[in-house]
Parts: sequence; structure tokens; C-alpha cells
Amino acid sequence: MKTIHVCNHTTPEALYPFDARGVAKRFRHAAIFGALDSLMPGETMRFCNDHDPLPLLAQMQQRYGEKVAIEYVQREPGAIVIDFKVVS
Repeated sequence: MKTIHVCNHTTPEALYPFDARGVAKRFRHAAIFGALDSLMPGETMRFCNDHDPLPLLAQMQQRYGEKVAIEYVQREPGAIVIDFKVVS
């Protein structure tokens, strides 16, 4: 069965895709934090990756606390999609 990766779908306004697979590993966390820092309250970044980014999530928790809500949209081997929503 073919996995449908939800980052390939069009998204409503205020939901911005971020595909980490296309970013060099040494720049990924800085690029992700830069993207999150540019979001306004109520906006969401849909993060796509090929592995579960547990170290990144720990760093996000330390940096943003409850200011960013984290919700898995897809969590399968090779296909991880997480919505990071900036809360007001």
C-alpha cells in the first residue's frame, strides 16, 4: 500500500509547509526555528521529515514552551508530518 504524504496536499492560508528533507542537516534546526519565529499567533507550520525529530521537539519545548502546540498529523516510518501551531 502506498503511503500518501500529507505535505503534498494544498493547504489553507495560515498553514505553511516546511519540508525538512530538502534542507542540509547542518542547517535544519536553524531553518526550522527561523521559520517558527516568523509565524504569527494562530498560524501553523506543517513540518515534513523522513524520521521522528525527537531531539528537535525537545529543543522546541525548551525554547517555546507552551507558545507552540505540537500535533502529529502522520507518524509512520519514513513519513513524519507534524503541525507546529503558534498559540497566542
